[in-house]
Amino acid sequence: MAGVMARDGFKVAVVGATGAVGREMLKTLAERAFPVRDVVALASGRSAGSELSFGEDRVLTVRNLDTYDFAGTDIALFSPGAAISAVHAPRAAAAGCVVIDNTSHFRMEPDVPLIVPEVNPQALARFARRRIIANPNCSTIQMVVALKPLHDLFRARRAVVATYQSVSGAGKEGMDELFTHTKAGFVNDSMAPQQFTKEIAFNVIPQIDKFLDDGSTKEEWKMLVETRKILDPDIAVFATCVRVPVFIGHAVAVCVEFDRPVDLAAARNALREAPGITLLDHREDGGYVTPLEAQGEDAVYVSRLRRDPTVANGLGFWCVADNLRKGAALNAVQIAEALITTGLIRQPQPA
Repeated sequence: MAGVMARDGFKVAVVGATGAVGREMLKTLAERAFPVRDVVALASGRSAGSELSFGEDRVLTVRNLDTYDFAGTDIALFSPGAAISAVHAPRAAAAGCVVIDNTSHFRMEPDVPLIVPEVNPQALARFARRRIIANPNCSTIQMVVALKPLHDLFRARRAVVATYQSVSGAGKEGMDELFTHTKAGFVNDSMAPQQFTKEIAFNVIPQIDKFLDDGSTKEEWKMLVETRKILDPDIAVFATCVRVPVFIGHAVAVCVEFDRPVDLAAARNALREAPGITLLDHREDGGYVTPLEAQGEDAVYVSRLRRDPTVANGLGFWCVADNLRKGAALNAVQIAEALITTGLIRQPQPA
């Protein structure tokens, strides 16, 4: 039964367990029957003592991250915020724990592998130096999963991207703001935005994260540099990242220019056969996947596949995924699974 502890297996800590991604990590570990002998839920001191479910029959009492000793913990899945990971992830790694960090803090450090298991599992071999592995940005993950089989066939040189990112990417507080402001809108009540730069209910906001000197936002910069680190350092990416009034699920519209002529039938076949992708592309009303339909699902869905006649060797597509699952929790758990299946970490022997 999912969530039942075994005598053997790994001791796993989930850091930031009370947040939206942390809860999804616990859920994903249980659903995938990850080999655990113990699971520890960690969060800030103000959340210590609260309870979280694990699987069908376990209740975890949240423990204080600040005082937790990581010695004897085999794997830690981190999603507490970048500043907190900066302090506690190296502490966990120094205690012998393998850290898989969902925050942005370590992603671009050259000796920390940035991993999407369907795309660059070979980079996991470099994890041993720091014992920290970075989980990419949610929108980057789903885009590179869809790009990988196409890049292998035709070699991508440039991608122009527009994202449609749900409020859950801003955490529980972002979801709460959309909910309360939507209710307020129906009764003509005015509420000032707190989590976003403008009103999110009944609106779209072309800003995620802070602005940089060149006019891009940090979220847009992440999609460029992370794609290059994961997939190919020569790919150019121009992104516009937009927050939309959707609770869960990110969508990305991608236009790619390739080095080689694009065969549409070959592209379809490659996407159908690629791990982690579901191609659902019918040229009829409703013949595509939306974020609402991707909620709770593991796959990256690809739709609206078509040639782009405005550039040589151009191809466009639409991809959607659950940002809390494949965009965060699932990818982290898949990294842990890949470490085990490749023998990079071994199951501790029972005492």
